[in-house]
Amino acid sequence: MEKRMMKTELLKKYLIFLIGLFISSFGVSVITKADLGTSPISSIPYVLSLGFSLTLGNFTILFNILLVIFQIFILGSEFKKTDLLQIIVAILFGYFIDWTMILLNWFHPDIYLVKVFFLFVGCLILALGVYFEVFANVIMLPGESFVRAITLRWKTDFGNTKVCFDASMTIVAAIISLILFHDLKGVREGTVVAALVVGIIARMYGRFFQKMIKANTRH
Repeated sequence: MEKRMMKTELLKKYLIFLIGLFISSFGVSVITKADLGTSPISSIPYVLSLGFSLTLGNFTILFNILLVIFQIFILGSEFKKTDLLQIIVAILFGYFIDWTMILLNWFHPDIYLVKVFFLFVGCLILALGVYFEVFANVIMLPGESFVRAITLRWKTDFGNTKVCFDASMTIVAAIISLILFHDLKGVREGTVVAALVVGIIARMYGRFFQKMIKANTRH
């Protein structure tokens, strides 16, 4: 009976994670369609998708699998077999992004203020997805796991390392864009905004839902 309850609880957590993953992918797509850049972790796949035939989702899968490989080299024997589940997560995340991009195929804002509005809408959606993923506490996306691997290997602060990682992804994406197009494409002010506000909004969601849970338990 107890084992069955534990399995049920674990399934619930994975379901919450999958919901969060889909919401995150939708947030990435809304930010991307706002046409002011994309989220830092998606910046390299997005720029590559503008220059080659593969989709944003396809490049997201390949990029995230590459991050898993890097983790194996960084952690060595400390890399757990269960961490290979990140590959499945990467594949799902990539397909979710492509599906949500198709859903938003009709959406092409051409007024700057409208673009800014939907950039922030996308950040709100992405942050909600991130909150669900963290709340589920079963597995991390390869981007976050890569940062965690660095912190474990070199004893750095996770928050500072994440900022450096996001900045590095944005810079590399900008360099790729300049090489491919001799111009900045896919990396704009929206990339910086997403890097700055998504984490803050996710923490705000956390405080809000914690207050709701506490309020409900009192009644």
